[in-house]
Amino acid sequence: MKTEKQLLNKMCSPGNALLAYRKARKCKRYRPDVLQFEANREINLLRAIEDLKNGTYTAGKYFVFKVFEPKERLIMALPFYDRVIQHMIVNVVEPIFNRRFIMHSYACRKDKGVHEASKALARWLYNLQVRQKKKIYAIKADVHHYFQSIDHEILKAEVRRYISDKAVIKLLDYIIDYNGIYPDGVGIPVGNLTSQIFANVYLNILDHYIKHDLGVQYYIRYMDDFVILGEDPAELRELLAKIEKFLNEKLRLSLNPKTKIIAAKNGVDFAGYRHFPSFVICRKAATRRIRKLIHSFETGEIPEEYFNKSIESRMGHIEHADTYRLCASIRAEIRALKVDNK
Repeated sequence: MKTEKQLLNKMCSPGNALLAYRKARKCKRYRPDVLQFEANREINLLRAIEDLKNGTYTAGKYFVFKVFEPKERLIMALPFYDRVIQHMIVNVVEPIFNRRFIMHSYACRKDKGVHEASKALARWLYNLQVRQKKKIYAIKADVHHYFQSIDHEILKAEVRRYISDKAVIKLLDYIIDYNGIYPDGVGIPVGNLTSQIFANVYLNILDHYIKHDLGVQYYIRYMDDFVILGEDPAELRELLAKIEKFLNEKLRLSLNPKTKIIAAKNGVDFAGYRHFPSFVICRKAATRRIRKLIHSFETGEIPEEYFNKSIESRMGHIEHADTYRLCASIRAEIRALKVDNK
């Protein structure tokens, strides 16, 4: 397999540094740390270039906090300067990693994402169950405590299958090892841009095992969640046993105990939606979060500006499902509420 060399110069180009800065500040340009960086932008970008070029980059301190939607997660965020550095790195290495990924890996990739993942699964279910009249079953699985369980040595070895530039390997090794509150040698922080790439690189090993070694046709993954479709529950049980063994032995991971084999006609939860043979609905939790947001606005707990941004994001999510009547009802409720508040 051909590895990529001479990458550091691309990372350290002024054009890449400026592009990284613009990506890092997107939707955040009025935050204090962004404004502070902007006040001396040229000096800070030159510093970033020199830090990478000379191998003197040291990361700042993580700010650790929890988020509770869509589920409880521990986030570790670096200062803005470090986020610019991470964009400089990812701008160059992401295309290298990306072209080795399978088609139906959808997380954190250009022209992919949750909506495309949902559409792909919906097409499969419709074609197999409605058009071909097959009785379909599904493995619905996810990796248990994925980000905090990633083994550094396995990840570093996989990175070396893509990249041979010694300076870049040294830089990526440093970022992998700078893992915040996790023990040495394991775990990558949720919140880092590089972690999203590394997470895909790590499970790409599983993707190729399932697709090429096991010969599975209907396999789709979004980050640590994946679905496999098949007609024979017994065959799916055998597949699942092989996958569990591979994850344990090769990647030092385990599947969530909730992993199961289901009849697809009863709905397959994946990528934030519940997929049936001929339609897709949003999860009940998504509707509950919208109701909670509306209630918070109605009682004056949140200002209208914050409400408008949050509600559009959440409505955009549920509108990708077959929810025309639900969305029309919610939007009518919001319009009436805003009229009453005037």
